[in-house]
Amino acid sequence: MCLKINALRICPNCKKSSVITGKTWRKNQRAFAKKGQRFEVCFFCSFDKISLCMKFISLFFSIIFLFHFFACGSKDETTSSKNKVEIEWVSIPAGTFTMGSPSSNDGPQHSVTLSGFKMSKYEVTFAQYDAFCDATGRQKPNDQGWGRGNRPVINVGWDDASAFAEWTGCRLPTEAEWEYACRAGTTSPFNTGSCLSSSQANYDSNYPYSTIDSAGCAKEACPEKTMPVGSYAPNAWGLYDMHGNVYEWCSDWYGDYSSGAQTNPKGPSSRDTYLKVLRGGSWCYYGSFCRSASRFSGPLPIGYAYVGFRLVVPS
Repeated sequence: MCLKINALRICPNCKKSSVITGKTWRKNQRAFAKKGQRFEVCFFCSFDKISLCMKFISLFFSIIFLFHFFACGSKDETTSSKNKVEIEWVSIPAGTFTMGSPSSNDGPQHSVTLSGFKMSKYEVTFAQYDAFCDATGRQKPNDQGWGRGNRPVINVGWDDASAFAEWTGCRLPTEAEWEYACRAGTTSPFNTGSCLSSSQANYDSNYPYSTIDSAGCAKEACPEKTMPVGSYAPNAWGLYDMHGNVYEWCSDWYGDYSSGAQTNPKGPSSRDTYLKVLRGGSWCYYGSFCRSASRFSGPLPIGYAYVGFRLVVPS
C-alpha cells in the first residue's frame, strides 16, 4: 500500500519496473505533468542505508508512542491520587502516663511510655471509606439511613478497618496509643473532667457517668445516631470525638493488662481470643463506657452501627 502526497505516491518497498527515483522525478516533474503521467517514487531500504521514507515513518510512530506513553503515565498517576484520601493529622508527643483505672475491668493501672506518633484528627468518614471501596471493588457499608459524607464510617469490621489503613499507608492505633491520645495529659475519667455532657460528646446522655465526684452530671437529650465528625470540641491535643460518636477499633487483641511498666506495648503477644479492642464509647452507650480508660471488645470480622475507627502513622 502506498502513501499519497499530491500526485506522488510513496511506497516504502516497491519493486515494480515502472518505478523511478525521487531525484529523477523532481528534475522532470514538469515534463511528466505535461504528458499527464503519474509516477511512483520509491526510496529503497537496505541493511546499510535507511531510506528517507522509513525514517519518516519511524519518526512518526516514535512520536505516537511517546505521546501515548506519557499520556497514559499521567492518567495512571492522577487516577492513583484520586483513589487515595486526604487525612488530617495531629502530632502526639512522646511521653509516659498511667494507663487504666482502678476498676477491675480497666485495670490494673500501670505505667506506659510511648514514642511520638501522629493520629488522625477525625474518625475515618464515609467519604474516605467509600473512595477506598470504589478503588478496590469492596462493598460499601450500610449507613443506617443517617447519611454518608462526613459522618464516621460504621458497619466495618476490624479486617475492613485494617485493609483501609494498609491502603492509605497507615495503621490502627494500639490500645495504649489510643488511651494516651484520648487523655491528652489528663488523669480524670474524661478529658473534659469528671462529667461528660451532651454538648461535649455524642453518647446516650440519658445515662451520664455517676460517681461521688460526678454526682452532678445531668441527664440530657441525645441524637441517638452518629453525628458528622468534628461536631464537638476537640481535646487539649486537637483530636475530635475521642469520647462517643462511634467506638474505635484498635490493633490489639483483647486480653488482660500486665501490671508492670511497659514501653510501646502492642497488647497480648499471642492470640487467646477472637476479640479485638474497642475504645471510646459511642452514640448509643452510657457515659461510663466513654471514659478514657474504659475497655470494650468485638469480634474482628463483624461490623456494627456503633463502631468505626481512626488511623495513626509514625511521627
